[in-house]
Amino acid sequence: MLKKLNLIFNKKLLESAIKNNVSAAIEEDLKNNDKTSDILPAKIKGIAKIKVKQNAILCGSPWVDYCFRRLDKKIQIKWHFNEGSSIKKGETICTIIGSYNQILKGERIAINFLQTLSGTATTSNLISLKIKKFKTKLFDTRKTIPGLRVAQKYAVQIGGAFNQRFGLYDQVLIKENHIKSVGSILAIISIAKENYSLSDIQIEVENLREFKEALDLGATNILLDNFTIEKLTKAVLINKNKAILEASGNIDINNIIEYAKTKVDRISMGVLTKNIVAIDFSMITEIK
Repeated sequence: MLKKLNLIFNKKLLESAIKNNVSAAIEEDLKNNDKTSDILPAKIKGIAKIKVKQNAILCGSPWVDYCFRRLDKKIQIKWHFNEGSSIKKGETICTIIGSYNQILKGERIAINFLQTLSGTATTSNLISLKIKKFKTKLFDTRKTIPGLRVAQKYAVQIGGAFNQRFGLYDQVLIKENHIKSVGSILAIISIAKENYSLSDIQIEVENLREFKEALDLGATNILLDNFTIEKLTKAVLINKNKAILEASGNIDINNIIEYAKTKVDRISMGVLTKNIVAIDFSMITEIK
């Protein structure tokens, strides 16, 4: 599974996110007990199958594993598809065997992670395939569900797209409001260079004039915000591969091919993580 992921996804980061996400979800749903499932005799054993009700990219199995392991270490899960697999409507993606009431306790928590992360992965896959033949790469943004930043960015990669910075802590991105505070692109870049090299700085520009100024000042990573296709094409020609160029704003699945045709290096889209179209899963149980 991890071989598909960018190196920023080290094992420790991912394991920590899974543990924190699932622990918070269990606390939210169960507190100290499940008043309904707890009335069932503890000795009842069950078999459950999680099925998908639409075509999708499977994502979230590590969260499901940890969820049931937290509830009952004796529960066994057999996955019939690997993480990142294309799954078809009606297919059984995993079989769960163990304590019947513990399975019921974890049902909604597990499926919530599956439906959300598979939704993010499926959208990322669908849009990234649109521009597969172009040099342009698809990136996400920080527009994520609070508390699920790592999980959603993981899902973006499972779907075949790429990650922008994880947070404010790991990359300098100078935006309009930062520039406004000191008055000019020249001033903000001069200040940033006191602590960081130009290769560590991305700067957002609003028009071709600002773009040329940033390029002349040696910027190596420039975000072109809300550029029309015509202006983006001009920027790419002016750039001559000097800086990494990223387009963002007013780009969707219907027009992304036109933007990719400009040969811009990257396109970033908040829709990958903020407009969640959950995948429909269901669990079918029986007494063993």
